[in-house]
Amino acid sequence: MKTALTALLVIAVATSFFFGCSKAPRQAAEGDTVKVNYTGKLDDGTIFDSSEGREPLQFTLGGGQMIAGFDEGVRGMTVGETKTITLTPDQAYGEHTDDRIIRVGKTAFPPDLELTEGMQLQSPTGMPVTVLKVDADSVTIDANHPLAGKTLTFDVTLVEIIPPGEKPAETGHDQQQQQPPDQGQDTTQDQG
Repeated sequence: MKTALTALLVIAVATSFFFGCSKAPRQAAEGDTVKVNYTGKLDDGTIFDSSEGREPLQFTLGGGQMIAGFDEGVRGMTVGETKTITLTPDQAYGEHTDDRIIRVGKTAFPPDLELTEGMQLQSPTGMPVTVLKVDADSVTIDANHPLAGKTLTFDVTLVEIIPPGEKPAETGHDQQQQQPPDQGQDTTQDQG
């Protein structure tokens, strides 16, 4: 009798262990704050941004902090999962359009600013602009995002999911929030 009871106890423990461990891993969902490592590449393989050597990028899914396609690509991932997300221009920074090439008076810029062709500036609204041409009294700028019209490929690894209402794990040092790939940042600048 004692042997049969012991056997039943072993079976019960083993069953609860195996069935208890079969729970599906949590998937990142709308409202979760997530941390990801990523590398962004253009079609030719040029890396335009990466979290390598920095803290993982932290953002809230559905919070409007990221370009829509990136945000959508992370949804459904599980911690430790790596995937490649390819975004067409309409899922990222839109198409490059001629109506965003604008001629403005030089007086719109600080008088001590030496404007040069190819120079990247930030508009008063925070959007990056590129100086295309400098004339005696006007400047032609391109207000298209530098990545507009380009297909972007991101290799993404989900590092952590923080459900709504929970605080992120302490890292032991101050963590500055990164700002890649969102619509208001120039991600083509040197990440130095």
